[in-house]
Amino acid sequence: AHEGIATELRLYDRLFTEAQPDAGERNFLELLNPDAKRVVRGYLEPSLRAVAPDAKVQFERHGYFVADRVDHRADAPVFNKITGLKDSFGK
Repeated sequence: AHEGIATELRLYDRLFTEAQPDAGERNFLELLNPDAKRVVRGYLEPSLRAVAPDAKVQFERHGYFVADRVDHRADAPVFNKITGLKDSFGK
């Protein structure tokens, strides 16, 4: 679409690679997930320029996001993923 607005999307995953990073002898810092935060760029509908910081929105087939309270601006929107949608396709 010619009207799409450039956007930053921040996608979050588990902070640690193991469920109990404090169990055992390993240093918990060794168990940090290098993919815990991914930043991707994309294009969204122009109407999302009007979204206020801290507003929640659903991006179809992707999940729920919140407009970043610090970095989100009408000319450079930033959205943080809150939660994904349950995938029941093929079940």
